[in-house]
Amino acid sequence: MKVIVDAANVAHFKKNENSEPMLSNIIAAVEALEAKDDEFVVIADASLSHDIDNKDDYHKLVVEENIEEVPVGNNADHFILKLAEEENAKILSNDKFRDFKDEFLNIDSMRIPFSFDGSKLVMGKSKSHKKDRNILQHICDEILNQLENKRWETFREKDGLELTPLNIAKEAIIKLDDSKKTGLDNKIEGILSKIPMFKQVMNMVDGVETAAPFIIFVLVHPRDYKVTVKNAGSVSNAVSERLRLPKKPLIAVRNDLFTKPGTFNLNTLYSDEVMDYPPFNIEIRINNYDETFIKKNSRNIASTVASRLGSWKFPFVTVKSDIILEKPGDFEIFLEKGEKDNG
Repeated sequence: MKVIVDAANVAHFKKNENSEPMLSNIIAAVEALEAKDDEFVVIADASLSHDIDNKDDYHKLVVEENIEEVPVGNNADHFILKLAEEENAKILSNDKFRDFKDEFLNIDSMRIPFSFDGSKLVMGKSKSHKKDRNILQHICDEILNQLENKRWETFREKDGLELTPLNIAKEAIIKLDDSKKTGLDNKIEGILSKIPMFKQVMNMVDGVETAAPFIIFVLVHPRDYKVTVKNAGSVSNAVSERLRLPKKPLIAVRNDLFTKPGTFNLNTLYSDEVMDYPPFNIEIRINNYDETFIKKNSRNIASTVASRLGSWKFPFVTVKSDIILEKPGDFEIFLEKGEKDNG
């Protein structure tokens, strides 16, 4: 572990009888880090040399470059924070650096607090990095934004209804009935003439009932996926009987990262509106802190994008770490033209 010792803060922690910061505090910090075999550097602002109790020994350590002074014209706190960020290092300091919270968003995770047990310095633990709790939704939002910029229509509803088979059926009936009332019955007849294509569709869809001109994407939180698939058949039966459809609607259950546990959304389409392959594949460039988490959820990202774009097959999602993206929550999205054989 790389550690930067905030020499002024350490020296001022315990003062001598003359209220002077103590060089012995800095020596204790060095001894503690050496005992842990950590790589470290001691950084001090120029004013410390005027205030420290043991000036001769302090100046000797500066000359020998065992203590490095902040270059003239630099704010010592900012210099230490910037160096720690660039070197991916921790800072041994009890200073909370409040003046720099807006620029350095993860100061608490960079900082190692300390105390003293007699003459011995005892290091505490830095806090964990601040996570972007909604990073999956932010990534999916950015993907949908880029798709819309390329003039692809996406489904954007996020406030789901309570997840029960009855509520899914009711909402599907309302949406499909509204479609029929808008004068689309002739379109249904045209779609029915293309029924042979549905054999191929059936092989691609999880939790699907028999072929029909309507496709109902049921969007649920990943933890609700299995139980929703289990009830897909009864939902399809209820919808077809109530609307007297010639064929049962296809029910495609999809994991959706915008949908809260215990709720659902419906993206209802005509079969000829559903794409049989994704128009774009997705490359996610991510910071090191979130890389593992995003990789674990790449399938859910693909499912969310496919169901909201209206595609049977999921886009191919790749996740790559990028050293340019330094902070938790940082990411970039790149769309690449999809191929028909990708899924």
